[in-house]
Amino acid sequence: MKKSLLFLLSLAFVAFFVSCKLSEEVGPNELTQAEIDDGWVLLFDGETFDGWRGYGLDAFPDSGWVIEDGCLKCRHSGTGEAGAGGDILYDKKFTNFHLKMEWMIEEGGNSGIFYLGQELEGKKIWYTAPEFQILDNFSDHIDTQLGKDGNRLAGTLYDLIPADPQNFKGPMVWNSAEIIVYEGTVVHKMNGETILEYHLWTDEWKAMIEDSKFPDFNPDFANVAKTGYLCLQDHGHAVWFRNIKLKELG
Repeated sequence: MKKSLLFLLSLAFVAFFVSCKLSEEVGPNELTQAEIDDGWVLLFDGETFDGWRGYGLDAFPDSGWVIEDGCLKCRHSGTGEAGAGGDILYDKKFTNFHLKMEWMIEEGGNSGIFYLGQELEGKKIWYTAPEFQILDNFSDHIDTQLGKDGNRLAGTLYDLIPADPQNFKGPMVWNSAEIIVYEGTVVHKMNGETILEYHLWTDEWKAMIEDSKFPDFNPDFANVAKTGYLCLQDHGHAVWFRNIKLKELG
């Protein structure tokens, strides 16, 4: 009887231990052991700019971006795309990946997450890269009125595909973004829900680009590269990023 009781207590302890590990909680900009074992890596440690540099620069910008309360923050400049420090990129190219992060935008703010971007002299990142739009949908920002069917609102493939559902939580609160890229299939997720999916290099993709504004500034925009940079946009508004993590796929 005693042996049976000890055995049952041992099983209960093991179950409790496993349950605690599965529900392991960590702070901002940290990975759980399960994430580490699954191949996730942090792209921002909450304390340094390690791994990041300015687009078109050899180093991190001297102004415009700061680390604040464990967040990578772009300061408000009110200068639109001219920004203050300029766009920043993670200094490694990725092909197939799952990217996650949290972001918070100021009231009336605009920013973006670019992926598969190329660094071309004299050209901005948006010349070559698709964009996960960041926007305060609840403001009078001009992008809440422009575009088609809400395709310039938060989470959209900017100016191309709307987010459905449109589940932006609001400004000055944390929203989550996920971007999955795998052999041409691209998925945007926001706040835990899939909001759009599309397929690069297909006839449907080429027709959509042909019918957009993008060929006006880059006739070759439809030929998005298979491997490229991740980039965070300085659009002149305050925006915060944290928990930036990535898992390479395949």
